[in-house]
Amino acid sequence: MIRGLKAFFKLEAASGILLIMAAILALIAANSGLKFYYDQLLSVDVVVAVGSFSIAKPLLLWINDGLMALFFLLVGLELKREVLVGELNQISKIALPGIAAVGGMLVPALIYAFINRHDPYALHGWAIPTATDIAFALGVLGLLGSRVPASLKIFLVSLAIFDDIGAIIIIALFYTDNLSLTAIISAGLGILVLIFMNRQGVVSKAAYLIVGLVVWVSLLKSGVHATLAGVAIALCIPYQGVDADGKPAMPMHELEKDLHSPVAYGVLPIFAFANAGLPLAGMSFNDVLSPVSLGILLGLFLGKQLGVMLFTWLAVVTKVGKLPADVTWSQLYGVAVICGIGFTMSLFIGSLAFEQTIEGQAMGDRLGILVGSLFSALLGYVWLRYVAKPKSQ
Repeated sequence: MIRGLKAFFKLEAASGILLIMAAILALIAANSGLKFYYDQLLSVDVVVAVGSFSIAKPLLLWINDGLMALFFLLVGLELKREVLVGELNQISKIALPGIAAVGGMLVPALIYAFINRHDPYALHGWAIPTATDIAFALGVLGLLGSRVPASLKIFLVSLAIFDDIGAIIIIALFYTDNLSLTAIISAGLGILVLIFMNRQGVVSKAAYLIVGLVVWVSLLKSGVHATLAGVAIALCIPYQGVDADGKPAMPMHELEKDLHSPVAYGVLPIFAFANAGLPLAGMSFNDVLSPVSLGILLGLFLGKQLGVMLFTWLAVVTKVGKLPADVTWSQLYGVAVICGIGFTMSLFIGSLAFEQTIEGQAMGDRLGILVGSLFSALLGYVWLRYVAKPKSQ
């Protein structure tokens, strides 16, 4: 059994499979006799206190604000690595996926906004269908094996990186409220300390994480979403340096490696389980056609593929970018469809968009995300498996 588990976690699709399993478990819990316990578990108050200072939040918010900060820390580390030494270190490499990502965010947002244009509350969710779940998307590609060229996977990863950058900017600009100047100043001072440590050549991961914890708590109290602390910390951690013994150190690479498995196999499945529990009792086809649900569904399933394909075509026609080696337009379309798997990031943005609004919209956002992501995953897989042929064939 242990050997089997080790083999499973070596699979490229393992994290995506775990996300699917977590979502299924959440749906079972929310639509069975376990619903009471599921709701009670997520609403239980968790208090952390040091002297007179305390943070008291329901477990659901600890997951969304706390555990997801680790996810954004990992995202930030991956972004920085790609810019320094990876696929984003040259303009020629980033032009096509960058432009495709813009289209993949703009068109879904416009579709959602058009459908919900008469409802100011519903318009809070305009950013929900702009996201792509990279773990889920790569999981689908992993199931296809050698039918998908490596260059196509690199294109998807690069596009998803820009997608994450867009999500970070959107969260910072549009999903903050009730700002506390004192807490923001405290967070700013913490970030300045992190920058000073970087400039002084500090390579201790623990030191950055301790100061980073102060930044996270400050942002938690500030009104700016606390998960952005993860990105700020990541950008301050040095790529390489020298430790106290004079030996070469790569703290950024080491921390990224340390976080990868806990985030992929722990944080994201826990988040999915906590946020995908949609009660289906009493729902009908009309619920799928409600403006919030329909806007997200069409944004993810149609908007993503239209936006990615249209902007990619424009980039190629204008010679700003060119198709990756060994990739056909048919294969690119399959990846564009897979980009409509919003799931984790869409659920996360949805938890911010409808945090202060009515329950019906919160339910509608989850329904649209689940259906739109499912359709995108199924069509993308079937298209790449049975329709798109590798160039060598």
